[in-house]
Parts: sequence; C-alpha cells; structure tokens
Amino acid sequence: MLRTIDLRGRALSAAELLAAVPRAGAAREAALTAAADIVADVAARGEQSLREQAERFDGVSGHPIRVPAAHFDEALAALDPDVRAALEESIRRVRIASAAQVPAPVVTELAPGAVVEQRWQPVGRAGVYVPGGKAVYPSSVVMNVVPAQVAGVAQVAIASPPQREFDGRVHPDILAAARLLGVDEVYAMGGAGAISALAHGVETLGLEHVDVVSGPGNNFVAAAKRAVAGIVGVDAEAGATEILIVADDAADPGLIAVDLISQAEHDEQASAVLVTASASLATAVRDEVEARVVLTRNADRAVAALTGPQSAIVLVDDLATATAFSNAYAPEHLELHLADPHPADFTDAGAVFVGAYAPVSLGDYLAGSNHVLPTGGQARYAAGLSAATFLRPQQVIRYDREALAAVADEIVALADAEALPAHGEAVTARFAGRPSEPASAAADVSA
Repeated sequence: MLRTIDLRGRALSAAELLAAVPRAGAAREAALTAAADIVADVAARGEQSLREQAERFDGVSGHPIRVPAAHFDEALAALDPDVRAALEESIRRVRIASAAQVPAPVVTELAPGAVVEQRWQPVGRAGVYVPGGKAVYPSSVVMNVVPAQVAGVAQVAIASPPQREFDGRVHPDILAAARLLGVDEVYAMGGAGAISALAHGVETLGLEHVDVVSGPGNNFVAAAKRAVAGIVGVDAEAGATEILIVADDAADPGLIAVDLISQAEHDEQASAVLVTASASLATAVRDEVEARVVLTRNADRAVAALTGPQSAIVLVDDLATATAFSNAYAPEHLELHLADPHPADFTDAGAVFVGAYAPVSLGDYLAGSNHVLPTGGQARYAAGLSAATFLRPQQVIRYDREALAAVADEIVALADAEALPAHGEAVTARFAGRPSEPASAAADVSA
C-alpha cells in the first residue's frame, strides 16, 4: 500500500533530499488554476457566483447565505453535551496558549528624549474559513476564532460550506461552536469562492471585506489564499494535511500506523510519510497500516491518500539523514517516535509532537496548540496560526528637539549620500528661524 523510497547508501545534498520528497504536485497545480478562476468570478459577480458554486459543489440552492440568528440558538440547543464540554475545554486551553503569543509593548530609550515604542496592533476584521466538505470541523472554529479574539480583533466573520443534509445550512456543530465564542456573523459558502468573498466583500450579503483570512482547507482553499494575498493578509496556505513520522526500531509500529491513518482519513490528497533507518520497522508499519485501514469508517478516503504519490515509507541510513530529510520536507505535522529524541534538531515543521503519547490528534483538539499549520513545505519559512496572525507590529517614534538635533548631521550626511537632499532639509528646517522662535536661538543645530 505505502510505496517505499529507498535512500540508503546515498550521500544526498539538500537539493537532492528536497527532490526526493513525496508531493502531490500535479494536484496542487490544477488547484491553483481552478481557484484563481473562482476567486476572480466571485470578485466580479458576487452573490450570484456564490450561489452557482453552492449548487455545483454542495448540491444546495435557495439557502440563506448569511446565517440567521435563530440557526445559532437551535444549533447550540441541539449540541451533544459531551461535544459541548470538549469544545469548551478546547476553548479554554487554546485561549491560555494564545495569550502567551501576544507580545507586551516595549519602550526603548535610545538617548535622552529619543524613544521608540514597539507595539502590536490587531487588525480590525478577520475572516475565518472552516471546512465542511468531507468532514466537519467545529474544532477549527476554536483554533481560528480564539487567537483572533485574544489578539483583540473587533470583528470576526466565519465562512463554512452549506450542507445538503441540513437544507443548505452551515453544519450545526460549527454554528454551535460559533455561538460558544460569541460570533454571530457566519456565511454558508465554501471553498475558493468563500475565500474570495471574505477578501473582496459581497455587498448584497452585507459582507464587508476583511483584513486577514485564515483557516484550513483543501488544496483549492490554499490556492485561493494565494490568489487573494496582497488584497488581504493570509495565514500560511494550509492545504491538504500532512504527517511525517521519524521513528527508530524502538518505536511501536501499531501506534505509527494509527497515526498515519488518522491523517490519511482527512482527504484523498493527504500526505502520510514514515522516515526510518529500520527496515524491520518499515515492514511492520506497512503490515499494520494494511490491516487497520480497511477497518476505519473513512477507509476509501484513507486508502486513496496512502496509495497516492504524496505518501511513502522512506528508508535512510541513520537518524542524521532522517533529520535532514524531515527538514527538507518541512511537514505540517512532525511526530518523533525515537528512543532519544532531539526536537531542537528538527527546525522545519509546523508543529512537533514528541513521544508515543503526543499524537497529532492531541494537537487537533486539546493540546492547547493550534492545528492550523503550513503545508506543502511552507514550514521552512511560515508559521502556524497564532495570535500573531492577527497582529501587526507597529513602531511609535518620539524625539524631542534636542534628541533630533543630536543626530541631525548624520541624517544630512546619509541623505546627501543617497542624493535625497530634501530628506536632510526636512531636518535642518526644524532648526532654522521660525515665527514661533527667535532665529538666533534656532539657527544652532547643536543647541
């Protein structure tokens, strides 16, 4: 089922390791083209385009796209008490962890009268995408909305696909989670079209454009984020999920198998990769996966992911090569099943799960960490969703007359060196005679 990539006996450069990484490249390229067309159509035709997409992709029509208030109350009343308790605990944990991500303002005095303040300003309005196609994710409501609220975002709008089995409504569990978080602006729209609507706004729906779009989704959602980047801010392009497990011969093959399957059940494009120097472990994991996957509820979807080009068992000579391969892959989720793990060596990953009792499923729901993470190798340069996603660092500069005078000559020297003399004149003008002060007293820059 899982194909094998054998890298043993080869000294590979960083570029060669990257080339060996299993990816579903063709699927991503196709998604980029299709998503760009959908984004442009929604920007041009608004609600009409969204309704056509709902009928085409979701099989619904005539539904209210902006969710009425009554739907929230009905959804919360019908929510399973155990699910409500789990969501409330997830909210509590994510709120605590997100609060630690908000930096405190810092004031730096560079010289007497020369002060630079570093502060972090929240965006005014955030748009959150919550998937609802092959599976439903009330947990993603928590993972997106809580960091935005902790950051101080005043308005949060949620988009999630309309559900045919609920007469075109957003899934009630998603609405219930929104109600628990105090969000009452939710739109029944999905996929790339929803990303475009959040970015551009839709006047007939009363949907104002947002400043930042966040949230996980399939490859089309990730591609749509790329298409609207620059119009709005976006978090990392969290496309089809990925898990990479680095393991040695002390690891439990059964636990590795269930963790690979847990992510494969998300989507046919999900990536599940094991990297190990142990051929015996590789064989045992393959056997466990084949025995277990057919027993799962989403077996067809998981089998498609596990047999796709994006999934594999990678055999390497040693842990050092496994580490280098992992960093080249830069997975969304990295699990370390090692007798002596050194997570600091694994520099490129969206989130790192250490040990047999820290599966990705823990991070998906109740670890307190965020489950919206970069995919497709973006963890080499991009971060997962956090309060910082909704914050903008901003500097406030305060200099008095004496502090500016102390650096005036240096400013003029640099301005002249760059052939921008007006820059220097903007400084020296402040020390020339002005009606409000005697010319003799203001002429001396060093005063």
